Amino acid sequence: MLEHIRIVLVNTSHPGNIGAVARAMKTMGLTKLMLVSPDEFPHPYATSRAAGADDILQQAVVVESLADAVADCQLVIGTSARQRKVPWPLVNPRECVQQLLVEAQQGEVALVFGREEHGLTNDELALCQLHVHIPANETYSSLNLGAAVQVMTYEIRMQVLEASQSEVIEAFSGHDTPLATSAELEHFYQHLEQTLQEINFLKSASAHSMMTKLRRIYQRARLEQQEVQILRGILSQTQNKAKNK
Repeated sequence: MLEHIRIVLVNTSHPGNIGAVARAMKTMGLTKLMLVSPDEFPHPYATSRAAGADDILQQAVVVESLADAVADCQLVIGTSARQRKVPWPLVNPRECVQQLLVEAQQGEVALVFGREEHGLTNDELALCQLHVHIPANETYSSLNLGAAVQVMTYEIRMQVLEASQSEVIEAFSGHDTPLATSAELEHFYQHLEQTLQEINFLKSASAHSMMTKLRRIYQRARLEQQEVQILRGILSQTQNKAKNK
């Protein structure tokens, strides 16, 4: 399962934090690190802070966007330190890891961490099926990036150890075919938005807010690949009817 879990860092500004994350990952048995447009990498500070986890840094994959980092993932969970204007399914670290481990048995999953200063943008969080919040002290809730990753990777390791000892790992149920990947879902959302514009359902002033709410509906449904194909078929037929009206 651990081989199917990736840690994704978005636009990290300080290379030392990348090294600290690599160290946190290796101590808990995780190896997949993806970096979205880091300000500086590779860098001696990253190597120094890694404290022997150089192999994690050497294997790290650098990409241009979060969409690229999670394109093949069937479950993406983004870390969020605050409630958003449009509510989104929010879980604590324990609930988050339970879901990660269940779905890592069938495909790739990602745990995404944002920028040191202001985390993930709303558009980046919209790529995630779930948001996880670490319930820190309300009067001083500031966790640095390395510490946040350590909290989550520790929870992953503890649940894996508990599952190994009991020899029972909950099988994923409720889906007969593979879940849609992040890339497949994004193509669906683009197709949906285009269709809704063509039939004049989306108004420019509220289009972004409406699409966010529609994403939330479909994210809760955890669409399978076949279901996405069916929905896109409906959208294509709707477009054809609208053009020939």
